[in-house]
Amino acid sequence: LAYRNCAHKINNRRPSSASHLHLSTHTPPKQQYLLFEIMACTLDRNDPLGGLPPKHCLDGGYKPAFTDRLQLEEALLFCKTTLESNLKENVNLVRVSAPLFVTRASGFNDNLNGTERPASFEPRDFPGVHLEVPFSLAKWKRWALHYYGVEAGKGIVTDFRGLRCDDDVDFTHSLYVDQFDWEKHIRPEDRNVEYLKKTVKAIYKALYDTEQAVSKKYGIEALLPEELTFATSDDMIKDHPHASPKQRENILCEKHKAVFFIGIGGMKEDGSLRHDGRAPDYDDWITQRPDGGLGLNGDLLVWNPVLKQSFEISSMGIRVNPEVLLKQLDLCHVPERKEFVWHQMLLDGTLPQTIGGGIGQSRTCQYLLRACHIGEVQHGWYNPAEVEILKKDGINLLGLGEFDADPSAKST
Repeated sequence: LAYRNCAHKINNRRPSSASHLHLSTHTPPKQQYLLFEIMACTLDRNDPLGGLPPKHCLDGGYKPAFTDRLQLEEALLFCKTTLESNLKENVNLVRVSAPLFVTRASGFNDNLNGTERPASFEPRDFPGVHLEVPFSLAKWKRWALHYYGVEAGKGIVTDFRGLRCDDDVDFTHSLYVDQFDWEKHIRPEDRNVEYLKKTVKAIYKALYDTEQAVSKKYGIEALLPEELTFATSDDMIKDHPHASPKQRENILCEKHKAVFFIGIGGMKEDGSLRHDGRAPDYDDWITQRPDGGLGLNGDLLVWNPVLKQSFEISSMGIRVNPEVLLKQLDLCHVPERKEFVWHQMLLDGTLPQTIGGGIGQSRTCQYLLRACHIGEVQHGWYNPAEVEILKKDGINLLGLGEFDADPSAKST
């Protein structure tokens, strides 16, 4: 099967450890996707209530840190503005505005797994023009560095808002995406694992300092260690060959509390997915590192004391250069993508070499404010049956997310 898109966590559409997705043998190669792999997931999609928080959080096992809604909103704003300020200072970023939609023909949207439906529309007076709400700004940000003329050593950060109509909906995932999407112009000689680690440390320091500020202001115990631990998927596979990706993450995070997991995407020698997936046209997941492993990217994970499991805060990496782009497109059996406007700009040298990633705003707030469900810190929509169970347990979701069926129902 074509290992197409080598999928960015399969857009979080990740099979549970008890299930696999099956593809028709009649599907053309370009439309086939290798999803036959247990990934770093928590959602059991065979369970009709699989989106609920872990059982220990239910039946009175969890008490929210905030019960006053306005105080919660103030805390959310404090978390986001503090983190953004720290990021800009530590990584040398400038805040820029970002698009709410892009044209389909441009190739600027993040293709994710290639099967997800983007939220799209045609302008009233321009039938046939297809505009899409981006899944992320992975490609747009690199173009924006060129557009704004950002020099090497400096970058941009955006307050990105998007929709993922086909995403899983559970206690850590939502149809609504809000993240600090950032990208930094680097020199070609910076394409190495040491530069990656240096940047990761700066981002982690921003997170660490933010938690310290939240703890001081709201009295929530700060738990992040001052030093971040680095690990590789290659070593973890050797050390724990029979563990699932999620189990490997849990082992690391429970021990070290904060880990940057290097080497996401690509295949193992037996042809199976190494550890989650990545699209072929942003992160570099094939370049060999001095330690013998592959990939100049990774995930920033922490141990969540409420959920008692690993918890992803950010995904990032050094981006593809023209050579790596062509190789990864071929590996994923989508060489036709190189004809898109964005890909042509990368291949002809218009776009700079970069490092970048996304830091989930609501996800980070969920961690910092010790919430057991992402809907407590974000307006969204969730499984009505699960919403009813949560309400009975005193877990109230924000806004319309609290309604189990009729949004016109009276709020309590």
